[in-house]
Amino acid sequence: MVLADRVRQLREEKNLSQGDIEKRTGLLRCYISRVENGHTVPAIETLEKLARALEVPMYRLFHDGEKPKGLSLLITKGSEDKLFGAKGEDQKLLRQFTKLFPKIDPKNRAVLMQMASKMQKR
Repeated sequence: MVLADRVRQLREEKNLSQGDIEKRTGLLRCYISRVENGHTVPAIETLEKLARALEVPMYRLFHDGEKPKGLSLLITKGSEDKLFGAKGEDQKLLRQFTKLFPKIDPKNRAVLMQMASKMQKR
């Protein structure tokens, strides 16, 4: 399922309007419409805002159904402060990383993702 369709489906399942999402995220209604119609691809930070507004874990924006195999951490209400990047210096570091990651050469990005995957398994 395409991200745009998934965002719309989740919003409609929760009986929320685009205006409700606008209030919860601070994103403009016209931007939400552009996302839902597939005219723009949101940044990771925007996806996080949408997931919070829809009260779903971020993986649900990409995966329909039960928890995907291998996903061990689900964000629940009240647990956000315990996660890496939720506060302080970690948050600054994560924001820097999310801005720089798209600028990395695709070959180097693949190596970085492979390394992160191996570190996560430990």
